[in-house]
Amino acid sequence: MERIQKLISRAGIASRREAERLIIEGRVSLNGQVVTELGVQAEETDEISVDGVPIGKQSAKRYFLLNKPKGCLSTVKDDRGRKTVVDLLSDVQEYIYPIGRLDYDTEGLLLLTNDGELMNGLLHPRYEVNKTYLAKVRGMVTPEKLKKLRSGIRLEDGMTAPAEARLVEYNEQGGWSKVQVIIHEGRNRQVRRMFSALGNEVISLKRTAFAGLTLEGVSRGKYRELTAEEIGKLKHIAGRPGTNNE
Repeated sequence: MERIQKLISRAGIASRREAERLIIEGRVSLNGQVVTELGVQAEETDEISVDGVPIGKQSAKRYFLLNKPKGCLSTVKDDRGRKTVVDLLSDVQEYIYPIGRLDYDTEGLLLLTNDGELMNGLLHPRYEVNKTYLAKVRGMVTPEKLKKLRSGIRLEDGMTAPAEARLVEYNEQGGWSKVQVIIHEGRNRQVRRMFSALGNEVISLKRTAFAGLTLEGVSRGKYRELTAEEIGKLKHIAGRPGTNNE
């Protein structure tokens, strides 16, 4: 016996968090009975349905790369009616959800899928999947600060893992620096907090690469479907700890 949200996630219908939301909203049924409590358990032989469709008969797996703009939530639905990343893929019929999150004011590369197994693998800490960001920050990022980024920054929730960091540009007249940072952790607002700890406020932040994928050919607010080769590489990365995925 396992919790329903776990079975839904394993079937690739939604992330576990999104599955919990579906349950609370009364969109999930177990053997014909609507379920609204998160603690309910079931067996794999039971019939679990989402929006009236058994999870075993859901649509084929789909994989998309989105160039997320600012002012957009990395979630499926917002109770306050704000724009979400799924709204940008409104012509996609399958129930898809983002792999991880980008802050409301952060732009750049975000993957969306209905493949729960792949999502869980790419987000699992042991696989150390690289994420590349370009940060524009106030002030000068000195060699000493770059060294600290490469050694790890102490935040309120502990030390960060060593990052790759290099100064891309310094504008003395404007008083800002551009720094490329590569991390493999997924803490909330991590890059912004790392620079804040160094005394450099982030002006803008963009994720330019994730798990070897880049934004090449995808303009802001647009998306494309991943190729079979790209999907295969992602599955390889998500299934082998320690893979070099830069």
